[in-house]
Amino acid sequence: MYDNYQRDINYLRVSITDRCNLRCRYCVPKEGLSLIGHDDILRYEEILRIVRIAVRLGVAKVRITGGEPLVRRGVVAFVAALKSIPGIEDLALTTNGVLLERYAAELFGAGVRRLNISLDSLNREKYFQITRGGSLAAVMRGIDTVYGHGFAPIKINVVAMKGFNDDEILDFARLTMNRPFQVRFIELMPVGHAGRDNLGVYLASEEIMSAIEEKYPLKPVNGTREHLDGPAKVYRIDGSAGEIGFITAMSNHFCHRCNRLRLTAEGHLRSCLFSEEEIDLKGPLRAGCGDEHLEGLILEAIAKKPRRHEIRPEGSPRRECGKNMSVIGG
Repeated sequence: MYDNYQRDINYLRVSITDRCNLRCRYCVPKEGLSLIGHDDILRYEEILRIVRIAVRLGVAKVRITGGEPLVRRGVVAFVAALKSIPGIEDLALTTNGVLLERYAAELFGAGVRRLNISLDSLNREKYFQITRGGSLAAVMRGIDTVYGHGFAPIKINVVAMKGFNDDEILDFARLTMNRPFQVRFIELMPVGHAGRDNLGVYLASEEIMSAIEEKYPLKPVNGTREHLDGPAKVYRIDGSAGEIGFITAMSNHFCHRCNRLRLTAEGHLRSCLFSEEEIDLKGPLRAGCGDEHLEGLILEAIAKKPRRHEIRPEGSPRRECGKNMSVIGG
């Protein structure tokens, strides 16, 4: 499926819930979540139908997101059903890691191998602060567990924030020394109310990279793995087992090769993380539409995919009324 700018749209991110067991400061507003009603969330069978149609149209990679996907009941059986869909070449899951210790074996048995784990501090008190109550120890046990089960690749996503975790950059880089993790530093994206609340803490990837190279020179990794590394620019510390990635969504956008669609938990198809334009799939689904109609809606979303986003690092133009990241499934 090619859009109007000749990008091959072959990647679908599927949010299965807006709920989360954490309340990270850059993801949800300080006053908390406004939860979508249970009946407003897509049922698993509805998601599977949409995915099957998307795969017939050319989607080959599916990532399960949230909120926190592991808080939704029946997630393991759903993952196994997704894995059985012919044509899915790459099935991955993004999680905050809190429940990984409990679900690692079941997820591995269901067919998941690729994991992205969000982790923004290696300091117990700071982690508790940024997540508004999370347990760093639980996440670290989860990471040890999935590593022991043989999940690969394991990517650790770090949202870099000035004045919060910029003093931990080298500590995160050292996580790649002895284990084959890919630690990915992600520029803070000013999405929704939480983005507005965090203006002033943006940290550019260039600054992060410079901080690492003062101690550890970085060597670029062969650039032929775009299908595996996605938007990350990947480097390695000499002699390390893992890699370090930089996702420059703000300072050097990668819109020209964006290949993704996002299905929100409430059943809307979004072609750009930063665009308010969405296509409603849930309404037609529940009205009894046929597969051809759903195909047409997916193709309509692709046709409306913008050339690039116009968001600046400090949120200008701001999206003060935009949806929060937890709802979009970014």
